[in-house]
Amino acid sequence: MDWGLKGKTALVTGASQGIGRVTAKLLALEGVRVVAVARRLELLVQLSEELKSAGGTPIVPLQADLSVDGEPERIAKEAGEILGRIDILMNAAGGSRPVDFDATKDQWTEGMMLNFFRIRELTHAVLPLMKKNQWGRVITFTGTSEPRMLNAAFTAKAAVHVWAKAISRDFAADGITVNCLQPGRIRTEQIKKRYPTLESELEYSRQEIPLGRFGDPEEIAAVAIFLASPLASYVTGTVIPVDGGSSRFAF
Repeated sequence: MDWGLKGKTALVTGASQGIGRVTAKLLALEGVRVVAVARRLELLVQLSEELKSAGGTPIVPLQADLSVDGEPERIAKEAGEILGRIDILMNAAGGSRPVDFDATKDQWTEGMMLNFFRIRELTHAVLPLMKKNQWGRVITFTGTSEPRMLNAAFTAKAAVHVWAKAISRDFAADGITVNCLQPGRIRTEQIKKRYPTLESELEYSRQEIPLGRFGDPEEIAAVAIFLASPLASYVTGTVIPVDGGSSRFAF
């Protein structure tokens, strides 16, 4: 199927592992020119080599640490210079931040910083470039709306949903769509730490996931590719779970 992505450009954060890495790879295999961002430069270089071997468009690695002030603006500037324009932004950087009830202000700030503030700052730096070309796609990988514990990341991702809905309305007339994807139990480094054995994975799946298994990064990345494509031009302001049916809310 032709997704209409060949010749487009993309900026993908969190591209060294998991969902971000697979998303960057699938975009490149569709002929998208990708700037891939992560702290671990060596993993980005490995990904670029993999793509060369697979016949895809090699990515451009860009090392950055989103915990550092000013990095979102630098990333947007350098990616824009490398690519000439930015058609697609995939916000895949982030991380779980469980906290206790008596967690410090600094702990909450750190969790909100990476999982909301930096996403907002990078997106706000990229949106003017998209508006100039009257076309763009912003897809942010977020988190559950049914938390079982206190987690600063969950709170931050809820903020992302509300913020993304607002900017989706602000930029719709400019040909820009803004959507969020909620990963369920997708096999990534973070999930493997929580469920290190096949038995633990199967036990959780039997109890909580109607489809009876964890998902692979390719399964959520495929939804992201659709949202990034011209075929999804009438989809904006949404939050879409990709979780094997584990969420219990109806809408």
